[in-house]
Amino acid sequence: MAILIDNDKNIFTLHTDNSTYQMQVDKYGFLLHLYYGRKTKGTMDYLLTYADRGFSGNPYDVGPDRTYSMDALPQEFPCQGNGDFRSPAISVRNGDGSYGCDLRYQGYKVHKGKYGIKGLPAVYADETEAETLEILLEDGVTKLQVALLYGVLPGYDVITRSARIINAGEGTVCLEKVQSACLDFVTGNYDIISFYGRHAMERNFQRIPVAHGSFKIGSRRGTSSHQYNPLMILARPDTNEDFGGCYALSFVYSGSFQGEAEMDQYKQTRVLLGLQEELFSYPLKAGEIFYVPETVLTYSSQGLGKLSQNLHRCYRKHLCRGKYKETARPILVNSWEAAYFHFDGKLLYELAATAADLGVEMLVMDDGWFGKRNDDNSSLGDWVVNEEKIGEPLKDFIEKINQLGMKFGIWFEPECVNEDSDFFRAHPDWALHMPGRKPILGRNQLILDFTRKEVVDAVFNQVCGVLDQGNIEYIKWDMNRSMTDMYSAAAEQQGRIAYDYMIGLYDFLERLMARYPNLLIEGCSGGGGRFDAGMLYYTPQIWCSDNTDALDRIRIQYGTSFGYPAGAVGSHVSVSPNEQTGRSASLETRGIVAMAGVFGYEMSFVKLSEREKDIVREQIRKYRTYAPLVQNGLYYRLSNPFEDELAAWEFVSEDGTEVLASAVMLEIHGNMTASYVRLKGLVSGTCYQEQESGRIYDADALMEVGLPLPLQCGEYQSYQYYFKQVRQ
Repeated sequence: MAILIDNDKNIFTLHTDNSTYQMQVDKYGFLLHLYYGRKTKGTMDYLLTYADRGFSGNPYDVGPDRTYSMDALPQEFPCQGNGDFRSPAISVRNGDGSYGCDLRYQGYKVHKGKYGIKGLPAVYADETEAETLEILLEDGVTKLQVALLYGVLPGYDVITRSARIINAGEGTVCLEKVQSACLDFVTGNYDIISFYGRHAMERNFQRIPVAHGSFKIGSRRGTSSHQYNPLMILARPDTNEDFGGCYALSFVYSGSFQGEAEMDQYKQTRVLLGLQEELFSYPLKAGEIFYVPETVLTYSSQGLGKLSQNLHRCYRKHLCRGKYKETARPILVNSWEAAYFHFDGKLLYELAATAADLGVEMLVMDDGWFGKRNDDNSSLGDWVVNEEKIGEPLKDFIEKINQLGMKFGIWFEPECVNEDSDFFRAHPDWALHMPGRKPILGRNQLILDFTRKEVVDAVFNQVCGVLDQGNIEYIKWDMNRSMTDMYSAAAEQQGRIAYDYMIGLYDFLERLMARYPNLLIEGCSGGGGRFDAGMLYYTPQIWCSDNTDALDRIRIQYGTSFGYPAGAVGSHVSVSPNEQTGRSASLETRGIVAMAGVFGYEMSFVKLSEREKDIVREQIRKYRTYAPLVQNGLYYRLSNPFEDELAAWEFVSEDGTEVLASAVMLEIHGNMTASYVRLKGLVSGTCYQEQESGRIYDADALMEVGLPLPLQCGEYQSYQYYFKQVRQ
């Protein structure tokens, strides 16, 4: 069993195949955290220590015992106002204006299968793969209840955390801070790994020691953001890719968030992840329930590589949904960098015809097909096909594309609106805006008030009106600005807007999936501004970044790989010199980098030479072979492109019989030294044949010493090796 209850000691133990999580209800009814780490037997209550902690308060019911303080004890769901001065998981403003909460244990339930969360994305699993533990806590004065939810997926080494907060009292209370997961460690030194960035340079790797004080990341932008990703890793200082203990916390949510790592006065470490507390103040009336977004936890004693693989496998199989969950995605060409806004039906057809000849499987018509949209200053909200620009009804145009043997996809930005649009002129109050103030503009557009059902319904009906016109098999769902002007005329309390907006967005996406079950949706927010586990529940792939420069993409995809599977990473070959950086790289190198994700193109094939077209044909042929391995194989980082002179990565099938290793030289020098790429994950004691050269290699030698890369002049040389296991 995954969940064990020791009723004598009131200890709850959660076991996965390789980890153990343990907590205890003590004699005062506080739920204390005991242990999370390598799989163990027995009970860990001996780890708790008690001493007179000066200036650390004591609960009234412990009497004269000054050794008992919430300010020093490890907790499962720490509250503000019970004597713990560290950062809390929950802060409550009561009806009388006071701040405080004192949650005590009331009972528990265990059931087979994985819990779900009303209106929110979450990991799912059936009764054979998961168990759920629910622990009920209550404040004895206000009757505020918190049902802590733990989902245990043993085979994936994953434990999920969420909560339902129920106002079982008579008056209104206000939630001022809510985190979905807290980990308290009574001992140990740790590093915190986070992923920072900016538009067109997302998810850069950062690793720093956890020191006294608080380290905080987060987003106040209404999206999970380009600037910080809702993923944190806590690792022991000696942990690397292949060795050492580490923990991942991944927030299954696409809006504003915050994560904290804090070392307290006693060298204890607390890590929290959940909703952004700024601009959050959520009133809860008597009888109402607040659903807390989920955090996925996983532990590895075998380094960061295994930690990432735990998340990858869980998200591929138990978060992504739909027809394309684990099947190969179509290789597409997107019209954006091929034409930007300046296209017509003839140009798109030429692009599709050339692409079809090369073996591309889908044409995606990006921004510019609707309303009077010839730049980014008008028409968002007017989701009506510009037939004059395309030259014919959309249905007829799609049929022409399908007759080429190509699928057809289309771009939308449903959450935003231009002031210069018929939609806005008809409903100016449907955009978020503050009374009496001019709005903040982003890309000359505003954000629609998705907290209001009538707004969501109106946009949904427009989008469906387009999708029903023809055989549209793919949507690129974009969102190109941060959320400001946080005011809704329909809201009872403005502090609930950011959360309610996400509920409206998720409702839209859920309805879209239900109506079009075979539709592939690719998430996007100016590229990687909403690359998070929450979106993967609705969009099994996400455009990784608006930056298509191959060298920058290596670093962006490296950071992304710590928390997200390659099958979720939209990655395309674009022109050289690159239009974002001006850097040049060979078509071969650009292709190899793009094959580290869901492969496609972002260019005009019409401009390619015959030699380049032959290279594209070969890339497509290869990727069709590699796609199942890239999408469902185990991913290994073989180098650190922020530190090493080469970038290398690898995909290995779960049974170890198939291997794809790729490398790009990031530096070149005179009289260059040889570079060796050490492979991982091969079956020891066997041999592998490299399919292009036919050469056979010993698996242990490839893992111990590696494969030497050719010594070649020229910038950004790239190499790709495809192996199959053979018997010797």
